[in-house]
Amino acid sequence: MIDETLQDAEHRMQSALAALDRDLDTVRTGRARPALVESLKVEYYGAPTPMNQLATINSPEPHLITIVPWDKTQLATIEKAIQKSDLGLTPTNDGNIIRLVVPQLTEQRRKELVKVVHKKVEDARVAVRNVRRDSLEHLRKAQHDKEVSDDDERRAQDRLQKITDKHIAEVDRHGHAKEQELLEV
Repeated sequence: MIDETLQDAEHRMQSALAALDRDLDTVRTGRARPALVESLKVEYYGAPTPMNQLATINSPEPHLITIVPWDKTQLATIEKAIQKSDLGLTPTNDGNIIRLVVPQLTEQRRKELVKVVHKKVEDARVAVRNVRRDSLEHLRKAQHDKEVSDDDERRAQDRLQKITDKHIAEVDRHGHAKEQELLEV
């Protein structure tokens, strides 16, 4: 029972870390990466659809993203979705392909994006701590219901804290790596 609780906590903390990675991929750096636009929602026949399900997205050059829709009639809606997004990129549409030129970031914009990264990292830390809190409640309930002994519950709390510390350190490492990527010129 204790092992199941700890495994569940570790799995949920890993999920929080994976969510952070997805969030950090959407933060624009000076380099063009397809992940910037892959998850943008495009209105496709009345349903919001991720762009990577509507088009081929590539980055043939360090400062260029190309988007080739499978259905050419969707060029305008894809272009509109990019313009509405908070990426700050202007799409160029030639009738077959959409090109996004990713300009170098200004120092001020880099600092703003670092703040965005810090917020996303803090949200991930909170998610990991919430998993720990839920697991602790589960362990305390089991101990209260006499399913586990006091000593086993205390040892499980220590193991849970070590798992939490490991995942918080991993969250911080991912955030620091993204921050370094943003600040490099």
